[in-house]
Amino acid sequence: MSFSYYIWYRVRADERETETVIRHMMARLACRSGIAGRLLKKREEPRLWMEVYEGIIDPAGFERLLARAVDEFDVEMFCDDSRHGECFEQTADRVAAQCAR
Repeated sequence: MSFSYYIWYRVRADERETETVIRHMMARLACRSGIAGRLLKKREEPRLWMEVYEGIIDPAGFERLLARAVDEFDVEMFCDDSRHGECFEQTADRVAAQCAR
């Protein structure tokens, strides 16, 4: 069974420095956890960002590593408010489409 984490937040400014810090934090986390995340920005709302981490087998361990990386890079100072996260459990493999022809 694997888990996916979705962490969203508003950044103070959609600037190169902010993105650089977030990407460095995510790279450090990937080195430690083996989980490469993705960084998304909401269409038409560029200050709303989301980090996505998938395929996590050890949620407690991943959460510790994530908190450590966020703290080391002082990510909160780039955020307008706190980071919000949700963890989802994979329920099944991909849904197969059965389309009529």
